[in-house]
Amino acid sequence: AMAKVVNAGTNLGALVVFGATGHVWWLLGAGMAVCNVAGAALGARMALRRGSGFVRVVLLVVVVALVAKLGHDQWLAG
Repeated sequence: AMAKVVNAGTNLGALVVFGATGHVWWLLGAGMAVCNVAGAALGARMALRRGSGFVRVVLLVVVVALVAKLGHDQWLAG
């Protein structure tokens, strides 16, 4: 719990510093925040409706896709 408080504090500090110097795109940030909240709410509702089996399958698909992407990127870079 303390890590979350520290993380939120450092994020807020960075926002104040960069906002004061004019380096924040407020409209883009607001749009991203709205989409983040909507996605979290949708994901939570879907997980509660469909159960742990669904969450397990989605997690597995995401991990396999990430491993495939990282492997593909590494193969192209080498």
